[in-house]
Amino acid sequence: MDKITIAIDGYSSCGKSTLAKQLASKLNYTYVDSGAMYRAIALFAIENGLASKDFVKKDELISKLDNVDVDLKYDSDSGGVTTFLNGKNVEEEIRTMRVSEVVSLVSVIKEVRAKLRSLQQDLGKRGGVVMDGRDIGTAVFPNAELKIFMTASPDIRAQRRFDELKAKGKEVSITDVRANLISRDQEDTSRKEDPLIQADDALVLDNSDLTPDQQLKLALGWAQDRIG
Repeated sequence: MDKITIAIDGYSSCGKSTLAKQLASKLNYTYVDSGAMYRAIALFAIENGLASKDFVKKDELISKLDNVDVDLKYDSDSGGVTTFLNGKNVEEEIRTMRVSEVVSLVSVIKEVRAKLRSLQQDLGKRGGVVMDGRDIGTAVFPNAELKIFMTASPDIRAQRRFDELKAKGKEVSITDVRANLISRDQEDTSRKEDPLIQADDALVLDNSDLTPDQQLKLALGWAQDRIG
């Protein structure tokens, strides 16, 4: 049976990664978190004094991209994927608010997107891949057999993100979390390079009122239809 490519796009904190991981597990596919790649480059920029929530030194970052190695490795213990930046495990660091505040500034840079798109397309050449992000169905895999566009209300997304950060022991306010989500939505949908838009042939999944099990059942049905 041929394996298809599944592209999942959508807004921040819609549960894209959760659904993508679940689908990959159910179908025995490879899961690729494209957002983690951008977060890794954002972390690199922060650690090298090239970016903060207020600025990014675009030309300097571009000049150093050849020195940035981003790798995703399957973790057999957790069943998930771990992100490495220049050989260092940065999975926890890239999920912090300081990276969230910078990642949209970094992800609009054409050269950054080109570098990561090439890597992402290499990972999906043989099919059997579930990849989530913001331009997967429109730029990375425009010919994907299944495209899903995920959304949910801003308040619900903010609460989910807040709960996730609190569970990890992070001291944040829901006001700041919501403001960050709204800011990222604006930046993601209005950027010049590969903006977040719904592909014409994408199936919309609004999970505002769905449980994780309900959304998985729905998406798995769509995938099985395409595979079958």
